[in-house]
Amino acid sequence: MRIMKIAALCATLFIQQAALHAQNDRSLYVIYDTQKKAEITLDELAASLDGVDIVFFGEEHNDSIAHVLQHGLLKAMDKLYDGVALSMEMFVSDDQLVLDEYLAGIITERNLNKDAVLWNNYKDYRPMVEYAKENGLSVLAANAPSRYTNRVTRAGLESLDQLDKSAKRLLAPLPIDTLTGRYYEKFAGLMGGHEGMGNMKIYQSQNLWDATMAYRIGRFIKRKNVRKVLHLNGRFHSDERLGTVAQLRNYVPRRTSIANISCFPDENFNRPDWASFTHLGDFIILTNPETPKTF
Repeated sequence: MRIMKIAALCATLFIQQAALHAQNDRSLYVIYDTQKKAEITLDELAASLDGVDIVFFGEEHNDSIAHVLQHGLLKAMDKLYDGVALSMEMFVSDDQLVLDEYLAGIITERNLNKDAVLWNNYKDYRPMVEYAKENGLSVLAANAPSRYTNRVTRAGLESLDQLDKSAKRLLAPLPIDTLTGRYYEKFAGLMGGHEGMGNMKIYQSQNLWDATMAYRIGRFIKRKNVRKVLHLNGRFHSDERLGTVAQLRNYVPRRTSIANISCFPDENFNRPDWASFTHLGDFIILTNPETPKTF
């Protein structure tokens, strides 16, 4: 078993290194600009974000190429623009202090690993955190703590009224908009249909998740040292500008410019039908489905 794990890790590292040294390698991924209706490079994608304040990068969490591209995009944006900052679904809001202390060099990575709630595949995101640490970039722990989303799943949004003020500060302000229409229908489909939804509580927890990330991003972009945010999340949260993107409009001025990227493996990678994907985002990234996953 240990040998298998090591082999899988080596395969992932090989793919990541290959992608880093072949950013225009059509065999690994392809990027499509839905406005220009043209395939572009990663550097061209970064340059296209000149007038954008907040960039959502929607991923499949186990897509090894997506993680490399996120890292590459962060570096490219940092070279082009002042005040670039990183926001991550992969950290919860009550770990912000721990994350800040690590970025500032106050605590060790061992402390970060011990005291923060890290995803099982944190190794996929670590290069971006380390880049931020080395280059003085702020990183937002954007997500809602799972104990509160779980509470909403069990007892509904109104149960959050019982929380202490200090707990409420970790979440989006109440009441939270429970988005209807297209997002609700997509979520119902994800759950296997409306009958799989049961009551609305599980959908309310999804809205808490989205709203908290949106609220925290909205506050983050107001910092003096933050001018452009790259936010990483599972693509369900940002595809079609729904979910977190839609919630964000409740917390930022209308003039705030937002772009979203939808990145995922696709079986028609070599001959994509771009017209079928354009509704998903401003930029579509298809990755080679034959590339080994990180888990």
